[in-house]
Amino acid sequence: QVQLVESGGGLVQAGGSLRLSCAASNNIFSINVMGWYRQAPGKQRELVATITSDSRINYTDSVKGRFTISRDNVKSTVYLQMNSLKPEDTGVYYCYASVVLGSGALRSSWGQGTQVTVSS
Repeated sequence: QVQLVESGGGLVQAGGSLRLSCAASNNIFSINVMGWYRQAPGKQRELVATITSDSRINYTDSVKGRFTISRDNVKSTVYLQMNSLKPEDTGVYYCYASVVLGSGALRSSWGQGTQVTVSS
């Protein structure tokens, strides 16, 4: 079973920065898309940013110019650098990966989530 282990969440003041990391492991042949989603209290989970294996990137409009997604294909790790954080960025951030297993099967995997809290 694919494991996604996240780190880097925490509490920060508005205007501050955080960097999230997510490492994938177990039975991975390749990873197509990696990304980050977030869920604020009382709201649905929403896409934050995604990056493909050939580095095509997509951001939700509210984070453009402030967040940067990147990945290290050798380490099977995706990063999210978050700058100029706002209170509305608060939520649980989930790592996502579309993984090709050693068997050739395709699996969508999620991390356990990491809390990001931005105080005003």
